[in-house]
Amino acid sequence: MKIIETTDISKRYIMGSEVIDALKSITISVNKGEYVAFMGPSGSGKSTLMNIIGCLDTPTKGRYVLNGKDVSDMTESELAEVRNKEIGFVFQTFNLLPRMSSLENVALPLIYSGLNKADRTEKAQQALSNVGLADRGKHKPNELSGGQRQRVAVARALVNDPSILLADEPTGNLDSKTSYEIMDLFDQLHRKGNTIVMVTHEEDIAQYAHRIIRLRDGLVESDVVNPNPTKVSHLV
Repeated sequence: MKIIETTDISKRYIMGSEVIDALKSITISVNKGEYVAFMGPSGSGKSTLMNIIGCLDTPTKGRYVLNGKDVSDMTESELAEVRNKEIGFVFQTFNLLPRMSSLENVALPLIYSGLNKADRTEKAQQALSNVGLADRGKHKPNELSGGQRQRVAVARALVNDPSILLADEPTGNLDSKTSYEIMDLFDQLHRKGNTIVMVTHEEDIAQYAHRIIRLRDGLVESDVVNPNPTKVSHLV
């Protein structure tokens, strides 16, 4: 089943007298349960494509169907609703609220779900357990390591049971050992059936994905299955 389907999408930005074609014509599809990396140099269009797939932006032309819904022409409020239900975001900078505990940060997306506070807390606690942080619920972000903060961010991304986990340079602020730990976590999540789309400019991180789509100058340069995804042996 296709979760992501783009047909000839393009994105043009007009900045004063300058016209920038960030995406020229992108047609890709991602099936449920796939683990895909978008790669490309700065200016290749990978972040723009990520923003469109994440419903943070809309294409200038073309069609984008997310989990059976055409989101190409949705309004801001419609997109916000789709984002909350369908997509879990993991960012390079974690984006945790500093005054809230880990548990409160993870429970945040559930505020719009209609669940009462007790159910939200229970679900958030389960999400923390799923990323190996059951005992860190009361800790604030500044009391956690970088890797633990990224795990909290992953728990928050997954708490709503989204269709896709969208990770933007998820290891960009982490040292090598911690990066491999986060990649190990992604591997576990993928094996549980989660669909993962990751943007990275790091070749060794992209190699954990099972399919690699390389972009250049707003076009798909290559789209290949990775025959030997990296297994996390660094920690053994």
